[in-house]
Amino acid sequence: MDAALDEIKYLAASAHRIEVIDALADGPHSRADLRALTGASSSTIGRTLAEFEDRGWAVRNGHQHRATSTGAFVAEEVVSLLHRMETRQKLREVAQWLPTEKLGITIDAFSEAVVTVDDTDDPYRSVRRYDDLIEEAETMRAFGTATLKSANAGTLFRNVRSGMETEIIYPPPIVEAVLDWSPEAAKRGLDSGTLTILLHDALPCGLTIFDDRVALTGYDPDTGMLRAIVDTDAPEAREWATSLYESYRAEARPLDPRALEA
Repeated sequence: MDAALDEIKYLAASAHRIEVIDALADGPHSRADLRALTGASSSTIGRTLAEFEDRGWAVRNGHQHRATSTGAFVAEEVVSLLHRMETRQKLREVAQWLPTEKLGITIDAFSEAVVTVDDTDDPYRSVRRYDDLIEEAETMRAFGTATLKSANAGTLFRNVRSGMETEIIYPPPIVEAVLDWSPEAAKRGLDSGTLTILLHDALPCGLTIFDDRVALTGYDPDTGMLRAIVDTDAPEAREWATSLYESYRAEARPLDPRALEA
């Protein structure tokens, strides 16, 4: 184990080393290529390549360097671990807005998720991510505790009219807000036969199932603003989400058609 730990420590001590082994695993590169990719100096790249050759991770062919099978394995494992750790850090940041443990699942089920978090430089990042997920989906089942942003509502109704099978469950005030945003778009969506709207008074969070992908939406409890989206295609998360969705669907009631007339 000591030898393995030494190798891990060696890689972890320099971001450039991880970037170089990852690049070499993708294909042959010259020193100039690697300098451009990493921003490292020529001497650092030369020293790193020599160390990789000593470890059996890379070989040289003329001016090109490439990863060996061992080097490709190291790159895959270390980059995968790095991505997982980065995701875990983001998940810790958004856990305050995602009541997963109260819903019978731990945040570990989302360890390989795409985590999208708003910040002061980009306060609409999560809105765009949700819009992309709607745009790419063929089916959508969702419940929520906050109204859709106008951009998301527009994409939703457009995709519904294009044939996306959609079922949404919301508390009455949110349904009213969606209908008020564009009564005509909502009516056309319902008339298309691909949109079903149900009502429920006590939903726990925002959850959407897109085809084989699950998205949890996190809202700031003080402002009601969307702050983060965590989405994954992990089977465990999808199984949990499907069961949770169906439990609330069984309690939901249909939208009264007269709501559109009002």
